[in-house]
Amino acid sequence: MTARAADPRKLDMRGFSRDSAVLEGLLPHGELTRLAASLMPPLADGSPPSVRWSAHGAQRLRSGGEPEIWLHLQGDTVVRLECQRCLQPLSEALRVDRHLRFVVGEDEAARLDEDSEDDVLALVARLDVLELLEDELILALPLVPRHAVCPVPLAPVPADDGAAALEESRPHPFAALAALRGKPPPN
Repeated sequence: MTARAADPRKLDMRGFSRDSAVLEGLLPHGELTRLAASLMPPLADGSPPSVRWSAHGAQRLRSGGEPEIWLHLQGDTVVRLECQRCLQPLSEALRVDRHLRFVVGEDEAARLDEDSEDDVLALVARLDVLELLEDELILALPLVPRHAVCPVPLAPVPADDGAAALEESRPHPFAALAALRGKPPPN
């Protein structure tokens, strides 16, 4: 199998690893719809953002059995997120660099994944490497994106006296119950 003949959306991992094949390319963010849903829209004046990625197949010999099937997946990009402190755009570099081992069967993958520091996945007939890359990029997103120092000062939140007055004017939820028991309502 040559890298040119391999389809990254339908990759035969056995053949890809046996041939120590390599795939690489640029993938526009727009083709990664789940990732794009978490991002701010790109700037109109710039070129569309993309992910530079590569996938390297390999086999590792082991004693007394078939060779192990491995995939080295890498990806680099810069994404635009919304700072959760100042709500301004924030550029964040994302990097994926994963070594994944493939085994036959979900049960075997789960068992080995618990016992090993390696990332273990079940071998499928056709692997979508770009979907796997997208999964890894989503996992690389920060949980709470924010600037180290926000570019604009944060405005103080004004006190809302109207909300406090409204709260005071509402009857206490247990006032009717207190009246039934003959006690003064709670404050």
